[in-house]
Order: sequence, then C-alpha cells, then structure tokens
Amino acid sequence: MNKLYFFLVVCIFVGCKKDAPKIVPVVKKTAPAIILTDERKVDIDTALIGTFKSETLKQFYNSSENKTVWGDLKKRSFVLSQLENAEKLGLNPEDYKVAKLKKFESKIATLSDSDLATYDILLTYNFEKYLNHLYKGKLDPKKLYTDWDLEEKTFDVNNVLIKAFNKNKLDSIVTNIQSKSRTYKELLKALEIINTFPDDDIKNIEALSKITLRDTNSALINIKKRLLYWKDMTGKDSLTRIYDQKTFESIKEFQARHGLASDGVIGPGTISALNYSKEKRKQQIIANLERWRWFTTDLAENYFIINIPDFSLHVVENQDTILTRNIVVGTSKRKTPIITSTLKTVVFNPTWTVPPTILKEDVVPAMKRNRNYLANKNITIYDSAGKVVAPSAWNENRPGNYRYVQSPGSNNSLGLMKILFPNHHSVYLHDTNHRNYFGRSNRSLSSGCVRVENPLELAEHILDDSERFSKEKIDTIIATKKTTSIKITKKYALYQWYWTAWSKKNQLVFRADIYNLDSDLYAKLRN
Repeated sequence: MNKLYFFLVVCIFVGCKKDAPKIVPVVKKTAPAIILTDERKVDIDTALIGTFKSETLKQFYNSSENKTVWGDLKKRSFVLSQLENAEKLGLNPEDYKVAKLKKFESKIATLSDSDLATYDILLTYNFEKYLNHLYKGKLDPKKLYTDWDLEEKTFDVNNVLIKAFNKNKLDSIVTNIQSKSRTYKELLKALEIINTFPDDDIKNIEALSKITLRDTNSALINIKKRLLYWKDMTGKDSLTRIYDQKTFESIKEFQARHGLASDGVIGPGTISALNYSKEKRKQQIIANLERWRWFTTDLAENYFIINIPDFSLHVVENQDTILTRNIVVGTSKRKTPIITSTLKTVVFNPTWTVPPTILKEDVVPAMKRNRNYLANKNITIYDSAGKVVAPSAWNENRPGNYRYVQSPGSNNSLGLMKILFPNHHSVYLHDTNHRNYFGRSNRSLSSGCVRVENPLELAEHILDDSERFSKEKIDTIIATKKTTSIKITKKYALYQWYWTAWSKKNQLVFRADIYNLDSDLYAKLRN
C-alpha cells in the first residue's frame, strides 16, 4: 500500500522574515501488516467488506491483503469465548452476533470459500466492536446529554488488535484496554457479587408512615425478608411484625450501604431502596460500568474527584486520598454538570453575580413581591453603564438589562471562597452561607455549582504555601472583605462525575439516582 503524504504549510505572519515556507510531510498512520497463519485462508471480495460501511474494517483487511485471518482455532475460540461471556463485563452478547458466529464455527470444516470469508469478516467486525465498547462505551454521552463536558476518547482499535494478533497475545488485550481505575474494578466486582444472589420474588413493601424501634407494622415481614436477602441481616428470623433490636441494627447497616441517614428510622428513602429488586440493581451496576467507560482512562497525578450522587469530594495525590469533603450539588431541575477540567484559581471574598436562571426563576418573582428583596441580601443592581440602580427604579419588564452583584461577606451566596476551573457551564466550587446543609443526608440542594464543606482548609492545602497562605494569612485576607484571586500553581485535575453503584469489602454499595439517569441509560444500552 502506498504511503499517503499530507503537507503542513507554516503560515508567515506580518513582521516575520520572508523565507520560503517550510513543508513538513505528515505520514498517515497505517495499521501494521497482519502475519497470516498456515491454516486455510481465502481471498475476500472488497465489495463484501464494503457492505459493513466500516473504514476500520476496510483498513484491517488492507493489512492482510484482503485475505481471511482467523484460520487459527485457538484465536477464534478466544474471540468467541470473549463475546459469549460479554455479560460478565456488563455488555450484551447479542450486540456481537454470538449465536450467528457460533453457527458458522460449528460448520467451519465444510464452509465454502464465500462463507468462510463472511465468517472471518463477522469475527473481526464484532470483536472490534466489543473492544471499542470496552474502551469507550457503547453509547456517546455527547449525543445523550447536553450538560456532560467530557474529553472525547480516541482508540486505534486496528493497531491494538493487530499487534496482539501478531504476538499471539489476544488473551491480554481485553484486560489492557479497560479502565484501571479503582471504581471501575469495584463495579466489575459488584456485578460479580450481584450475580451470586438468587432470583428474588419478595413482594413490594408498602409503608404509609415511618417505622421506629419497637413499632409493630405488617410491612416489617417483607422488610425483614429483604434484609435477609441482601445479607444485611443474618441467621434465621421469626419474621414477626415487631421492629426489634436485631432488625434495627440491620436497617442501619442497610442505610449505610445506600448513603442514607443511618438512624434506624424506616422512612420513604429506606423503603424506596429496599424495594429495588436484584434485576434493577444489576441494571444499575451495568449502567454505571458504561458511564465509567466514558470517563478518562488515565487519571492525573493530583486530582479532585467528585461523585455527584454520593455528595462527596476526594482530593487524591500520588494515588493517595489526602482529603475528603461533604458537598452540596444541584437539584434535579438544576443539575450539576459532568465535567473534566483543571483547577485554576482560588478567589477569597468573592462577589456573586446572579446568573440568568436564578434571575428568571427566583429573583424576578421575589422582586415583584418586594422591591427590597435584593437590598436585604446585599445585592446591588447595575445598569449597562455600570451605574447603581435603586430598587424603586428597577424595570421589572426588562430584568435582563441589569447586572445583580452581591458584595463579599459571610452571607454572600458563595460564602468566603470559590475555586475556578474552565468549563462551559459557568459553575465552580465554593463555600456557602447555608453551612447547615452539610449535615443532611440528601444534599441535592444547589443551583448547579458544588458547595464544599470547610473550604478554607481546602484552599490552604491546594495553595501549598505555608508562608503566604497559612491559615492565619488566609484569615487575614478574609478579614479585609476585599476580593482576592490567587493562581493555583500545583496542577490539579477536576473530575466532576456521576456514579451510583460500586462495591466495598465485598459488599454492594448504592446511592440514590438523584438525576434519574440509570434506568434510561440501561434501556438505551439494551435497545
């Protein structure tokens, strides 16, 4: 195959020397040649390859001079076993035409040259599809969500596959291309664990009121069955309607696994979590495996990782979790977006400019009821010329003609600090003037930004300068009430992501799907 050359023309800007532009040849990447075995091989009609409408497939067979490649029984058997057992990795064997491939394999010795060529192409096409799904997921998040800002994952499947094929190392390729992150491995373990549970036929639990220790309630019979099924309660139980101490301790264990307030009170949140069947939980795990395949494969050396449904932030440095913080995230109507970015700036004593959504949905209605609403919150109105506008002169019919800026201070909506990072959603990490929110178990309460508990300690850590930004120096900056921006010199990536399932110490762990993404994603995966 002839090599194709492209030419990169170096532009000449005004003021530069008028030398002849340099021409740099760029060689188009091609897949390595496939080493063919001595087993039976036949020529493949390129028209047959073209029916698949896959440039990758076309390039693959260019590397074998359009001859069949899967003559080796061991290699075929490996591919077939991988596709047949795809469900162990949360994928669907039906996506890879396993039944059709096995039918071809059962007649391999008697296949005509035409059928052998078809079988060979189908093996390649479906195995490459499987590898792509393992590396970057079956679905494209950008086509599913408008508020997901993730780096696109690229994968040269031909290069990876052909090198493994030539070196007889197909058995390692599946492991090597999957995410090495701990959470992804925990999800695979969770899928393995849930498959050990028998099918469940426990009736739906209906409880109209909260159940507390020593209460008597008929719903407790099915509650206890659920606890025994999920192994939060062990041994035999008389399945009485009495909420005894043993059940109370088991409920607390169950609540902890599901991110609920571990108080032993059986309320709507606990009942909702108890009513998930094995099949629904399995689907949730599979949806989360797909999600993790969208995320970057190689995490940075230092990073903040936020799990939105877990309301948690972890600071990781050199693969060690240094700090953990409770966070508040956006409501289901004002979701916190999924973002991969880099931390840039700490701002002490920030001002807050009211964003359009809050202006429309909150501020304008409040101002129409009470013209002093903004003044009471220390928010100043500015016109397009930057002049202060009195509340009485505010034109309620043209609220978008103004800027609304809240002065720094402990009552500022952003609190005493914010952390900025590039993104398309105008969100950031920040303190809050509602610090009591961090004590709640459900912290889906913000307008989209992430509020962080004890943020000044976090700032001291990431600024990493004991002389200029010690606790005492930061307190001094805060006391000035002047807005101060500090560049973050140590590089931290930000992973603001979403996952609702994993495993820990061989136990299944789940979180409420606060944005209702799991069921819909699973349905699309199996469509």
